[in-house]
Amino acid sequence: MGAAKNSLSIGEARRLALEAQQFLEAGAPPRSGKALADIVRRLGVVQMDSVNVLVRSHYLPVFSRRGSYKSALLERAAYDERLLFEYWGHEASLLPVEAYPLLRWRMDDARKGVGTWGRLKRYATSHRDLVDAALEQLRERGPLGASELTDAGKSKGSWWGWSQGKEILEWLFWIGDVTTARRRNFERLYDLPERVLPESVRKTPVPAREHAQRELMMIGARAMGVATARDLRDYFRLPAKEAATRLSELVEEGRLVPVSVEGWKQQGYLHHEAKIPRASKVADVAALLSPFDSLIWERQRTERLFDFHFRLEIYTPMHKRVHGYYVLPLLLGDRVVARVDLKSERQSGVLQVKGGSVEPGVAPDRVIEPLAKQLSELAAWLGLGNYTVTSRKGELMRALKKL
Repeated sequence: MGAAKNSLSIGEARRLALEAQQFLEAGAPPRSGKALADIVRRLGVVQMDSVNVLVRSHYLPVFSRRGSYKSALLERAAYDERLLFEYWGHEASLLPVEAYPLLRWRMDDARKGVGTWGRLKRYATSHRDLVDAALEQLRERGPLGASELTDAGKSKGSWWGWSQGKEILEWLFWIGDVTTARRRNFERLYDLPERVLPESVRKTPVPAREHAQRELMMIGARAMGVATARDLRDYFRLPAKEAATRLSELVEEGRLVPVSVEGWKQQGYLHHEAKIPRASKVADVAALLSPFDSLIWERQRTERLFDFHFRLEIYTPMHKRVHGYYVLPLLLGDRVVARVDLKSERQSGVLQVKGGSVEPGVAPDRVIEPLAKQLSELAAWLGLGNYTVTSRKGELMRALKKL
């Protein structure tokens, strides 16, 4: 980007975002835990989610960007090689392990009961004996799941139906006194940080809160390409007032560059090293996106950037759903052109296409072949025979069913 350029077309903004999110690279699928961790490092954070109707969401971003890879590499990177760790980044997240010191201020906030953590702080304070007992059990027996704690308690129908053992362990997780050792059928197994995190990371000096927040904001800026103040705050869920101050500081330092974006009412900001990719680089882009992919997880940004209205309907009653339960958008070039409702039917070994539609103004003929290719590749990656279309609703589904 030339020094004099202070405005972007929407096409330039999209290309910046796609390159920052690693969709414009012809890289091979990762073949090692390190290669997978490098992808996550450039994204800054990968959101985790427990819904397994297709595949758990955190496995999809690498597939969307690099194609078929061995999903066991994610476990290797996170739980064997310790190149990634779990914590609250965007939501529940996998993060590069070197980001651990940058989130210590959040652990300190949790310990003080600030904001979201107030309820668990009160519970832990009034049940200090349970906290001490849980830590002692981890020291002697860990790693443990919440259900394995002695006197773990039954679900109380309170927060997400958590047992008292789960509440205590989650409190300890949020304040950084325990961490995730690994997952067992997605159940978190907790252990002490000194038995999980690399010593070099644990002994890294804790940066000042302000410095850590600036660095997190810069990681988000690099990963988004171009972003508003809201986008920059949301990427790592920074406190609004502090994020506004950090943004001003970064602009003053010249690390973030204000820029206007075609069609955006809000001020945009660029990482100071950002360069606009050539338009020709988007020609071969085709990817199905997790609903929790960092390219589209902030719904206002998704609409602003791609003119694509996207809302999760997982918690919407079936009869009120418009697009389906687990819907993946299809990215084609620099536009989101369609969406499909997918389910892994593991017993019969097929990928079900339960519904789908093209976006307004998009011809189904443009979408059908790249969509079919993506569905076949996704089915193969998931170890399913192929895909089957179970709906005839809409022109896209009827055309896909004829293939």
